[in-house]
Amino acid sequence: MTNELLYAAYILVWPALTLGVLIVICAAVVRDIRKAKDSDQDLL
Repeated sequence: MTNELLYAAYILVWPALTLGVLIVICAAVVRDIRKAKDSDQDLL
């Protein structure tokens, strides 16, 4: 039973990590867009 719980926790941790990375990337992109808009530059 302990192995099953550890395996389930191991599998369920990946969606949480993926969501965290996605939030960090999206926040960085939004920050870059705002910075480019404030300085009248293109994002690319």
